[in-house]
Order: sequence, then C-alpha cells, then structure tokens
Amino acid sequence: MNWMGVEAYLKRDDRCVLPLGSTEQHAYLSLSVDSILSERVGLEAAQSTGVPVFPVLAYGITPYFRGYPGSLTLRVETYLSVVRDILDGLYEQGFRRILIVNGHGGNSPAQGLVGEWMADHAGAQVMFHNWWNAPKTWAKVQQTDPLASHASWMENFPWTRLEGLTPPAQQKPMADLSKLRLLSPTALRNYLGDGNYGGLYERPDADMQAIWDVAVQETRELLEKGWA
Repeated sequence: MNWMGVEAYLKRDDRCVLPLGSTEQHAYLSLSVDSILSERVGLEAAQSTGVPVFPVLAYGITPYFRGYPGSLTLRVETYLSVVRDILDGLYEQGFRRILIVNGHGGNSPAQGLVGEWMADHAGAQVMFHNWWNAPKTWAKVQQTDPLASHASWMENFPWTRLEGLTPPAQQKPMADLSKLRLLSPTALRNYLGDGNYGGLYERPDADMQAIWDVAVQETRELLEKGWA
C-alpha cells in the first residue's frame, strides 16, 4: 500500500495492525523469529479485511540475551518512547482502532503504556495481543505438547528456520525460569547454552500448521470483533 492507498482507506475505516518483534537469539532458529511471526500472523489475519498491517518494529526489550551475538536490545524508556511516537503518528493520521500484535514477552512494558496513551487520546482503542499465548492459541500449544518454551519447537515454523541447520533431535530439559531472571547476560548464556529454554527443538509441520491456523483465526477475530 502506498500513501494514496492509506488516504483512501482512512475515508472508510480506521483500523490498523502494528506488529512488535525483537532481534534476539532463538537457538538454531533465526534471530528474527519474534518479528517474523508477529508480522506474518498480522498479515494473514488481516488479509481478508483490507486492514493495513504496518512494518514490524523489529527491535525490542531483551537485555538478558546480550551475551548472545546478534541479540540487540533497546532500553525500556527508549522502547516506550518509540511505541508512543508510533501510536501518536497513527492517531494523527486518523487511525483510531489499533491492534498491536506482539511477538516478544519482553515487550510487555508497552502494554502498560497503552492504557495511559488511550486515556490521553479521545476515541482511540488499542488492543495489545500476545499472539502466541492468547487463550485459544496457547490451548492448542498445550494440547500439542505441554513442554513448550522460548526457542523450542513452538517457535520452529518453516518460515523461522535457517537453511542448512539441523537442530538436535532430543528433548532438552526445562530451564529453571526463576533462576534465569536473576542471571547476568553472560551467566544466562552459560546456563542455557544454545538458548532453548526446554522441550523438543522441532515438531512435524502438520502440528505447527494446526497451531498457526488457530493463531491466525484468533487474531482475525480480534481485528473484526474485538472492539468496544
């Protein structure tokens, strides 16, 4: 869509999708997993609606992974300022119903910002949607395999894999999440090793597509029917 398309669209609708991601280690998967997934689920959910999906914000809050090369983090205050500026820009141009599709748990401070921002912007509605642990999607994940975590099978889709890399076949024991929260970036890398928090590294593509279909439909339902 070009600017003329956006201008024409805003004469008939005020919805949009803003994906949030991160650039960080995901073991044998792409550094861009969180960005790829949030943008793709937004695009597929909006495909039949004509609602514009803006480019993903590909950098997030991930200081704990700084020990892994390629993992880049923004300070919390920087991140919140960027998200606020984007929301301000969308509002100024006429968007009033904004679905944020978030792909990274570390970006959760932005969820608190949303309520504050809406209070200052008359008529605005913003939904903050963690696509991967939304109720129906998470239920499907748990039904498939309850041992699911960061950089494990649950993020291993055909579109997040790197060509030529084969992950281990065995299931990795679950990391102690309470311990992880206390570790420095270097200590966390030493503890985690490859970066998978626990579980299998991959599952059959049919399993992943079934989860993906639920995630897209759940996101589409929000986009179409979730507004006040």
